Amino acid sequence: MADRLKHIGLLGFDGVAALDLTGVLEAFHIAGGADWRKASTRYATHVIGVSAKPFVAESGLRLMPDVTLGDAPPLDTVVVPGGPGLREDRTNAIVAAWLAAHGAKVRRVVSVCTGLYGLAASGLIDGRRATTHWLHAADAARRFPKVKIEPDAIYIRDGKFYSSAGMTAGIDLALALIEEDHGPALALSAARQMVVYMKRSGGQLQYSEPLRFQTRAGDRFSELVAHIVGDLSADWSVEAMAARTGLSARQFTRRFNVAFDASPAVYVERLRLDEARLRLASGRDKLAGIAHAVGFSSDDAFRRAFERRFGVTPGAYRNRFAAPLAKDDDDEIALHS
Repeated sequence: MADRLKHIGLLGFDGVAALDLTGVLEAFHIAGGADWRKASTRYATHVIGVSAKPFVAESGLRLMPDVTLGDAPPLDTVVVPGGPGLREDRTNAIVAAWLAAHGAKVRRVVSVCTGLYGLAASGLIDGRRATTHWLHAADAARRFPKVKIEPDAIYIRDGKFYSSAGMTAGIDLALALIEEDHGPALALSAARQMVVYMKRSGGQLQYSEPLRFQTRAGDRFSELVAHIVGDLSADWSVEAMAARTGLSARQFTRRFNVAFDASPAVYVERLRLDEARLRLASGRDKLAGIAHAVGFSSDDAFRRAFERRFGVTPGAYRNRFAAPLAKDDDDEIALHS
């Protein structure tokens, strides 16, 4: 992991999704350790415009490029944000041609969300794995049949090419690139400043599941998931959830399985473990209290479920991803054993 200054280029164009660009930009800026008055010693970021003119994001935000495609400096990493502007033929062709001509000269090429449309059109990832926003995955697969689209990934690396799912997944990927360059401590520090997970578990479809559940299930189920997340330590047995929705346990289980492609017990456990992982990474809660707080009946049940899901014990996860804290020896014994 070399410490030399790395130049990160982020493409800009009319109709860009602003967060695709600015989220990644902020992550590298924060990891660089600079403030707005002085340059970073780790990363130099360059917003690269299709032209020298200001460009307007999908949301209406007006942005000024630092350089253009024609005069960009030598780059370590190129980031292609998404947005409806990139899916228009003219901009897509310009970006794809530039990537095809310059892709071999950079160490990493990254697409965020529907930035995949520019990267895939370049031909650089033919035969490779990639992802994009779940809403556009089927269309991208039809439009770029030579690319192996995996619609449920948060982000994917295949060789020097990286792709990520929806907008905030670009931040996940940026943190992974920072970790790749400078190690987990710096990536975790940046994640804390941005108040985001350093690493999210599971795939992107889980983040649309509560909405999918509510819209398919109707008013009877509209608040169930919010209640579960709001009180993970409560009794969320099938019987308790069924009673809340006014269904028999059998009816509830059948409908839940259809909505989530998972049993109620499995889904509730996922929610509990995701919250536990966040608490472990925050470094604030004692290990012995987390199991109870998220609804597990015992420390041992929590440890076994956590290790089954994430492949490490809760204590090992905290040691890797959280800042050092004063630790209770009894907690460590309970959760490492």
